[in-house]
Amino acid sequence: MLIHPTPAAPRAARAPRGRLGAAARLGAVSVLAVLLAGCGIRATEVPTDFGPAPSRVRCSLAEADGAARAARGLPVQVFLLCGSSLLTVDRAVRVPDGAGDSERRVLVARGLLNELAAPPSPQEKGAGYSTDVRGGITVRGPRAGDPEDTLRLSTAPGGLTSYALAQIVCTFSDSAAAEGDGSVVLGGPGSQPPRRYECTDEVRARPGSKEPPSRDAARE
Repeated sequence: MLIHPTPAAPRAARAPRGRLGAAARLGAVSVLAVLLAGCGIRATEVPTDFGPAPSRVRCSLAEADGAARAARGLPVQVFLLCGSSLLTVDRAVRVPDGAGDSERRVLVARGLLNELAAPPSPQEKGAGYSTDVRGGITVRGPRAGDPEDTLRLSTAPGGLTSYALAQIVCTFSDSAAAEGDGSVVLGGPGSQPPRRYECTDEVRARPGSKEPPSRDAARE
């Protein structure tokens, strides 16, 4: 009797071992994605360390909050701390009509100081904003012999924290309190000559470690 050998299974019926492994891995990834989605963590295409998702976007404010605060006088911007850098927020200061240039400069500076020392709004605080400028600091115009754009603080600039000095310098230099060239002339209550401070990109990025560069304003 002739025994015919059993025909070999068609190639298409045999699943290559490599494809089986790939399908298994794909299935495992799909299961992992479902589990992660159930935990509230977004799945990614590459392995990562899973941590708590942020509850809010830091250093991001709704336009309505800034617009409401800026609608109460002359629109200005002040620099607050957020994270490790300085960022602007909208404010407003009141300046009487008819004020001369020198008087207007001092009035704007006083308003800016008040805004810097005021606690951030709930929305700003929730987004991570803070200030290192303390209340009680006052500002006057120049003394005899000072450059005409000098602003003298009741606390010497050298007595401020690096954060507070950076906030004041960057806020003043970007406002009608200064000449609009990215610098401001500041002095203290003592006899020390005023200095011209600059708000640079490095100061805005690292106010805690990079103090505003300055030079003797009387020698300009």
